[in-house]
Amino acid sequence: MFSPESLRLPTEVETKEGQAAPDEDTGRHARWCESSAPLPRAIYREHFADARQERLFLSSVAFFLTFAIVRAITYAIHAGKGPLHDVVVGSTHLHHLVWGILLLLGVGYLWLAQVGTGIGRSLDWPSRLTALLYGVGAALTLDEFALWLRLEDVYWAREGRESIDALILFGALLAVGLWGGRFFHALAREAARALRG
Repeated sequence: MFSPESLRLPTEVETKEGQAAPDEDTGRHARWCESSAPLPRAIYREHFADARQERLFLSSVAFFLTFAIVRAITYAIHAGKGPLHDVVVGSTHLHHLVWGILLLLGVGYLWLAQVGTGIGRSLDWPSRLTALLYGVGAALTLDEFALWLRLEDVYWAREGRESIDALILFGALLAVGLWGGRFFHALAREAARALRG
């Protein structure tokens, strides 16, 4: 289990006379540790020690953030504001659905080859990266669900937006809370404790 003492850095060094003297290198970090508040990284590791749960959480976060960012970008493009424009190759508009499908295919292939599955936990970064890419790909694909459901571009039409937006946004928030609820609660609790102390 987590112990704040395990995070404590030395705040003093021994002098020639055997007396303790402040160690200037630990400075601000040592003062943080003296408050007995665990670091966010330690809280994260405590709550996501299981590779499967961490991948689910990272995918959910990536899904929600990608959905929000892509939605903002598409609104800006549609309104003609900002530097971004549609991606067009020749006379063909490449919808972001295409990039989502490519990401999902790539991540699926890597997981079939057991790259980034978290098995053995020898390397954490491939597991985290593929989980994030999966969430991004799923958001890019599902954001244009109406396009592949109707096989016509109804992205800006009423039937293409209302229920799908609500479903995806709610699902992403629910998943983030489900897979990361304990982590966010612990982080908030420690932040409140640090502010009081």
